Amino acid sequence: MADQLTNSDTIAAVATPAGRGAIGIVRLSGPRALAIAEELFRGKRPVSEIPAFGAALGWVEDQGERLDQALCLVMRAPLSYTREDVVEFHCHGGPEPLRRVLFAVLNRGARLAEPGEFTRRAFLAGRIDLSQAEAVAELISSQSEAQARAALLRLGGQLGRAIGGLRGELIEVLAGLEAGIDFAEEEDVGAMTPEELTGRLSGFLAEVERLLRESERGRVKEEGWSVAIVGRPNVGKSTLMNALLREDRVIVTEHPGTTRDVVEEAIVLEGLLVRLSDTAGIRESAEAVERLSVERSRRAAATADLVLLVLDGSEPLQPEDRELLQEPAGPPRLLVKNKADLDRALSEEEVSRLAAGAPVVAISALTGQGLSELEAGIKELAGAGEVGAGPMRALANFRQRESLRRAGRALQQAEAALQQGLSDEFVAADLRAAAEALGEITGESVSDQVLDQIFSRFCIGK
Repeated sequence: MADQLTNSDTIAAVATPAGRGAIGIVRLSGPRALAIAEELFRGKRPVSEIPAFGAALGWVEDQGERLDQALCLVMRAPLSYTREDVVEFHCHGGPEPLRRVLFAVLNRGARLAEPGEFTRRAFLAGRIDLSQAEAVAELISSQSEAQARAALLRLGGQLGRAIGGLRGELIEVLAGLEAGIDFAEEEDVGAMTPEELTGRLSGFLAEVERLLRESERGRVKEEGWSVAIVGRPNVGKSTLMNALLREDRVIVTEHPGTTRDVVEEAIVLEGLLVRLSDTAGIRESAEAVERLSVERSRRAAATADLVLLVLDGSEPLQPEDRELLQEPAGPPRLLVKNKADLDRALSEEEVSRLAAGAPVVAISALTGQGLSELEAGIKELAGAGEVGAGPMRALANFRQRESLRRAGRALQQAEAALQQGLSDEFVAADLRAAAEALGEITGESVSDQVLDQIFSRFCIGK
């Protein structure tokens, strides 16, 4: 990372999406950004006289030829996003004007930016930590209000402050432990007693475990609540899928077994992303293809965050219904009594007995009756009202969660070493591993290879 911190290149890229629009932005950052802009921009005042965060309207010209009329926005170091001199040309948003302006900038000595390089420079310069850098990309790609709100929490630095505070306390204990190791014969070192160290380790581990629980709830809010629609054939699963999507996405016929594969689509319920899976009807079959479909349905149900178990309210319970109702514990279930527009033949007492406390909603997927109550039930089970309730709701991506898990495992090993009476060197080694794992979340201890992987997912120009 040290080599990149001293990078003297000036980078440039189009910072707006491809296509046509009202405005397109060509962004420059680096030591020659102001000089290149000065060579190309012709306005009422030169670029050198535009104040920081000021702008001027003029023309971008190359060798006397006007390329586009543009607004020149100047952000001077160290107050810019990258802490370098940054210039943006706000051009007309067509591909050709942007291409011509970008080529002129590149011909003046800038190079084309790599994906995410502006944000990477902001991280390397200390403008933002790594969790904030990841939040930039996640905010751009957010598909629901919950995702956007969680990304904004990270972008505001809440995650970095929470992890950084824990890591700082851990390093403080580690420093005291190492001082006791290095100066064991000194009486005034003030090393912690084994009881004090045990207490601190227990506190650290409890905090990591709490953060992991919080982060798992945050994962559901961000990545989406996975909902599998299951049931025997012809209870109305595909009709329910179409009703929730508000479109005819899945083929519906009177013939059982129409759905042969898991069909996935996403909806947003008041800011909560819900990933629906319509599955094949579950029943015993001698047909090889249908047996494979049923197996996929069972896997989808087993890995879902919530199962909508659909029953046909116009018929008595069938053996397949009873089997599904009596399956061993798995994901939370919401029982859906479908076909409420028809005469009821379902035994309410038997359903209540077999439901084992699962909530029940009566609907008609065909007419839409009860659909709003079903959606409310899904949101209640997903805990949609808790989105963004605390800083660790923002700990959502796999890399961050895995780093936190490794920190927890290292703390457990440190506790075990202490309980077994091993020397302080073993405990210190585990504490260092925990601190390093936490530092990977904020970027205080992360390799260039990891950074390459993270920023390669960014768009060029951000």
